[in-house]
Amino acid sequence: MISVETTLTAVGIIGNIISLMLYLSPMPTFVQIWKKGSVGQFSSVPYLATLLNCMLWVVYALPMVHPHSMLVLTINGIGALIELTFVLLFIFYSERKQRFKVIVMLLVEFAFVACIVVLVLTLAHTVVARSLIVGSVCVFFGTLMYAAPLSVMKLVITMKSVEFMPFSLSLAAFANGICWTIYALIRFDLFITIPNSLGMLFGLAQLILYATFYKSTQRQIEARKIKGEMGLADREVVVVIQDSQL
Repeated sequence: MISVETTLTAVGIIGNIISLMLYLSPMPTFVQIWKKGSVGQFSSVPYLATLLNCMLWVVYALPMVHPHSMLVLTINGIGALIELTFVLLFIFYSERKQRFKVIVMLLVEFAFVACIVVLVLTLAHTVVARSLIVGSVCVFFGTLMYAAPLSVMKLVITMKSVEFMPFSLSLAAFANGICWTIYALIRFDLFITIPNSLGMLFGLAQLILYATFYKSTQRQIEARKIKGEMGLADREVVVVIQDSQL
């Protein structure tokens, strides 16, 4: 019979793999930025938000805060390094004014996390109290991060198109939420359960929207393609007429 600890480890490892895929998902964006040599209209906010979230979960999973949380510690530590790399690349390819804003926001995040660590380790003297304080902070910021797709979902409903909501990311977010919710329920960890169950629900909502508006998206893409071909044909006719007049 499979033990609870074995099940917990297996679910955590699967969750780690899916989370890693989510952390690496912006790679195509940064390849595009690297090729252009500029961040263009891309925003640094998603990467700064994810970095802050990862750093807070690293603090939560520290042995002196919440013991026996190695899987949470490893994936969020890796995630923090990945997101920090993205932020540094964003700074490197930003214009001067934008670069300054991102650097300030990054330093504020470091200072905030450092304050949390110092205050918790000095004022809270038991792991229960430390887990409660850091866990509550993690729930607050984790919920904000998982709620971020709401703006994209609103855009999908307004435009009746899922063109700007990739299916792979929605599916990965849903699967990630399921894995970490199961992991948290087995461990009876409310702080991990709340944000990840919300992430699972938002991921499911995105998949439902994708199924609802997939056909209308294809029709819109096809209409644009036909319109583009007609425009090209009209330009060719104009060129032919002009040539005949010459």
